[in-house]
Amino acid sequence: MMPVFEITKQATFDAAHHFPSEPEGSIYRRLHGHSFTVAATVRAEVLDDAHGWVADLGALERDLKAAAETLDHGLLNDHPGLELPSLEHLCLWFANRLRGNWSGLCRIEVARPTIHERCVLSL
Repeated sequence: MMPVFEITKQATFDAAHHFPSEPEGSIYRRLHGHSFTVAATVRAEVLDDAHGWVADLGALERDLKAAAETLDHGLLNDHPGLELPSLEHLCLWFANRLRGNWSGLCRIEVARPTIHERCVLSL
């Protein structure tokens, strides 16, 4: 059996959001904010011959942090694809930004650690 390697990098961001489709009086309808973590995992069965690695962790970190910085200290609802800014939609948002440069992207995890919530998107 061939070994399968996975590497993961994580970034953080803080952002506000609300769910405008929720009923009047719902706590989710009100504007509120969270601290988020996002982790991206890249998988490979064959290591890069020149370096002996799955991929450049520094480059993955730069791409992930750049995406997170786009959302940092802003209103998630203002970004296309995040009009309903659930953890699930955040996973998709990050996946769509990273897929082009990371063919081995296999997992995105977005979490709100202070309230013990997370969502995992397996690709």
